Amino acid sequence: MVPRYARPQMTALWEPEARFKIWFEIEAHATEKLGELGVVPQSAAKALWDWWVTNPAIDVPAIDAIEAVTKHDVIAFLTWVAEQVGDEARFMHQGMTSSDVLDTCLAVQLSRAADLLIDDLDRLLEVIKRRAYEHKLTPTIGRSHGIHAEPVTFGLKMAEAYAEFSRCRARLVAAREEVATCAISGAVGTFANIDPRVEEHVAEKLGLAVEPVSTQVIPRDRHAMFFATLGVIASSIERLAVEVRHLQRTEVLEAEEYFSPGQKGSSAMPHKRNPVLTENLTGLARMVRSYALPAMENVALWHERDISHSSVERYIGPDATITLDFALGRLTGVIDKLLVYPERMMKNLDKMGGLVHSQRVLLALTQTGVSREDSYRYVQRNAMKVWESDGQLSLMELLKADPDVAAALTAGQIEEKFDLDYHFRQVDTIFRRVFGE
Repeated sequence: MVPRYARPQMTALWEPEARFKIWFEIEAHATEKLGELGVVPQSAAKALWDWWVTNPAIDVPAIDAIEAVTKHDVIAFLTWVAEQVGDEARFMHQGMTSSDVLDTCLAVQLSRAADLLIDDLDRLLEVIKRRAYEHKLTPTIGRSHGIHAEPVTFGLKMAEAYAEFSRCRARLVAAREEVATCAISGAVGTFANIDPRVEEHVAEKLGLAVEPVSTQVIPRDRHAMFFATLGVIASSIERLAVEVRHLQRTEVLEAEEYFSPGQKGSSAMPHKRNPVLTENLTGLARMVRSYALPAMENVALWHERDISHSSVERYIGPDATITLDFALGRLTGVIDKLLVYPERMMKNLDKMGGLVHSQRVLLALTQTGVSREDSYRYVQRNAMKVWESDGQLSLMELLKADPDVAAALTAGQIEEKFDLDYHFRQVDTIFRRVFGE
């Protein structure tokens, strides 16, 4: 985790003290149920909770010092708790294995991280929706292959982003449900030395579901799906970021990132206003996507478990969620303050002499009885003249002067095919589909 790309609330989920607190809750809830079942004295759980209420601070350096000797983090933690609680602590961890604690804790952390990310997405969606309605009918040029295609509106661009991030949200909700799974099933998942009701109790207390069948660990396909989902969200962030970057190019300049007073764009060139935030988001998206592959490689563990997944998850759990949280927050700010230039959009739209209306003329010709092949040829030969003139010629005027076209369409009919508003007739329909309004 790089502090430059981290926010406090998400980072706090992954601090050692937060992890040890979850470990304690898992152990205490398990001991609580073992007491109810008569496996251990009920006083054991009471001693744990009484100590917790009066001494909630976790001494991370002390636990680290014990681990330096034991070379085992869970044993170090249990040893430290026993030193604090006293004799009753010996009833902790009855019939459990370390992975029962580690995996259940990771499920809690990923679930809480997902909740924060869902909140991030909700804030982003709110901002995108506002900008979509603000520019619902702001004309701009649609591009395919980077080349002028046909007119769209800037609001439709925002509506596309809204629909995409709505899908991201739905995927994340599903991924959260899949990863929010508890396993308190013992050394190889058989419950040989612990009652399944302990697992059910811990799961209920921590807001998790029970893993139907575990080995020593929760199956890692769940985690693979979670991190893959984060990677897809990162790709959606990059898609919108790249759109902003392209729109900010000097030759386009239809929109640009907010440039704050006192901000500098270049150490050498005082005139520069660079899309640094969206460029940064493009890089962060690459990082988040990169964590999906090791998560998938963690799925194929040996037999009932090996430890090869552990080091990977210590990296990707914090890094992926912290980075994505930061990226979503940054993108929300970019879209919220995005400078949009409708006049420049119109200037660019009109740049190529009406070429963007070529399809309407093509279709009109076919409807008069001209074959599609001939219709295409008539329109294209005039369109190429406009293209080669860099938009200095007018497609409309060339078509009016073309005898083959004039034989099929009147001048008025040709002019009607160059009506810009025609392209926006279904914007309301699209908005209803996207926003349900």
